[in-house]
Amino acid sequence: MSTALLDTIKIPEDLRRLPESQLRQIADELRTETISAVSVTGGHLGAGLGVVELTVALHYVFDTPRDRLIWDVGHQAYPHKILTGRRDRIRTLRQAGGLSGFTKRAESEYDPFGAAHTSTSISAGLGMAVARDLEGKANNVIAVIGDGAMSAGMAYEAMNNAGAMHSRLIVILNDNDMSIAPPTGAMSSYLARLVSGGAYRSIREAAKQLAKKLPKFFYEKAQRAEEYARGFWTGGTMFEELGFYYVGPIDGHNLDHLLPILKNVRDSETGPILVHVVTQKGKGYAPAEAAADKYHGVVTFDVVTGAQAKPKANAPSYTKVFGESLIREAQADDKIVAITAAMPSGTGVDLFGKEFPARTFDVGIAEQHAVTFAAGLATEGFKPFCAIYSTFLQRAYDQVVHDVSLQNLPVRFAIDRAGLVGADGPTHAGSFDIAYLGTLPNMVVMAAADEAELMHMVATAAAYNDGPIAFRYPRGEGVGVDLPGKGVPLPIGKGRLVKQGNRIAILSLGTRLAEALKAAEDLEARGLSTTVADARFAKPLDEEMILALAREHEVLVTVEEGCIGGFGSFVLQLLSDKGALDRGTLKVRSMVLPDMYQDHDKPERLYAEAGLDAAGIVTKVFEALGQEEIREVRA
Repeated sequence: MSTALLDTIKIPEDLRRLPESQLRQIADELRTETISAVSVTGGHLGAGLGVVELTVALHYVFDTPRDRLIWDVGHQAYPHKILTGRRDRIRTLRQAGGLSGFTKRAESEYDPFGAAHTSTSISAGLGMAVARDLEGKANNVIAVIGDGAMSAGMAYEAMNNAGAMHSRLIVILNDNDMSIAPPTGAMSSYLARLVSGGAYRSIREAAKQLAKKLPKFFYEKAQRAEEYARGFWTGGTMFEELGFYYVGPIDGHNLDHLLPILKNVRDSETGPILVHVVTQKGKGYAPAEAAADKYHGVVTFDVVTGAQAKPKANAPSYTKVFGESLIREAQADDKIVAITAAMPSGTGVDLFGKEFPARTFDVGIAEQHAVTFAAGLATEGFKPFCAIYSTFLQRAYDQVVHDVSLQNLPVRFAIDRAGLVGADGPTHAGSFDIAYLGTLPNMVVMAAADEAELMHMVATAAAYNDGPIAFRYPRGEGVGVDLPGKGVPLPIGKGRLVKQGNRIAILSLGTRLAEALKAAEDLEARGLSTTVADARFAKPLDEEMILALAREHEVLVTVEEGCIGGFGSFVLQLLSDKGALDRGTLKVRSMVLPDMYQDHDKPERLYAEAGLDAAGIVTKVFEALGQEEIREVRA
């Protein structure tokens, strides 16, 4: 399909010069361009296709970037990026040095708030609206939030606050999965336009003023009747109770419905308004519409057939290994249950759910609730496995501390996406969990070096009942080791020696073990006898093994896929407490992720950039040895 009209649009100001009659063509061309771009880069497709018309309408009606437009999560913002001066770079999405897969303040003035975690838009929008009011400005603030994101408590906290403050804020509820109240064609659109228009609001306000002069009993009855009448046909009673003026539901793909309603809302002087828009995820692309997940996240694909590229896997993914291992443990223990926060397939809980549907709980985008819900199950003798991405578990840290760790409840945390994740970038990287969990009393923290170790750690967590326990593993494929038929529980706090040497010791936690072994080969070739150990546990540490490594080697290097303050810091604390650092000949170095947010790229490149590959480990050893030692080795 030609994009001749879209080619004339560089920024939204160009769009606003067009007559409304041409917006349908713009939307069709924008959808084509979005599909074409994502077929090359991969990424989130379905959500963006569902908001094409809404994106066009919002930029047409509102004066962006002066009017602040916030996209919750941001994975639906590819059409927005195309319309806001980034079309020439849209085929660099999620590529090294290219556009972020989410909204990003540093990328464009049209992205007033960066996002990738959900349910933040209303809170941020309210902050912008209050700042506007304090400065005496008159711009609009619009937050677009999906119905899935409305399952998170933060969205309701923000709405409750906004309703109480009566700030002029516009919230667009993009209902693209489970319609709260389905639209009923032309009549629904007519009623939505009616209640969003000034005439209705004026009559309503006049009626309110008149009713106030009646006895209190009659005024209250009249007020309730009016709210009931509106709620009866709109389904917006819940939002009205939170203090929002509700408009909808309306067809989010019909520009003839969207445009007049958004104009009415823009021109309104009332307090917070919620516009309920019903859209279809994957709209306009048959393969996406037919797919169960509406092509939520895709790799590169063929535009004509929709067939996604499927590179041949060398090993099963860690996620799949976790899901299948949990099934094996649950077959022998009916107390095991699985919990996920709206990420069943992303965590492998979907596999468990097919086998044990009654013992599987998807609580929605509500990590805080998921953790405390798991804590409640644990108090009654169940064995909850709470499977949450590292980056999303951050949102429930208070619950991990207060509801689980403090009470020493045996909740099992399966932490997927540990370490660097690649194309999704810093918002989804699992950089901090070793540090933020390892500081908690009662907590056991494990990290799998490979897929076989992950199986053993699932078995360890299933058998452990003395308090909370966590095990972390990365995104993507395993390293291709032979898998046992079933995991075997590990001794708590015990690591393993993988390779024995006598001069250099590399102590690895997690999947950097493979790089540590490569580094050892390089060092051996240079005449440096090298030991490699897999710590397995960040907490409790294998004190006996670590102190032996420190006693028997000149250099001890710790390696982890986490931030400063984690495993390496725990080891240094141990060595300090035990006096192992008092021996002046021991040289200790900790290798961690850099103290920065690394942009999106392939994980192997990011680890190389961080110095956490074999070459980086060898370099760190040479730095510890010093220049004289390096010259001696080379000679």
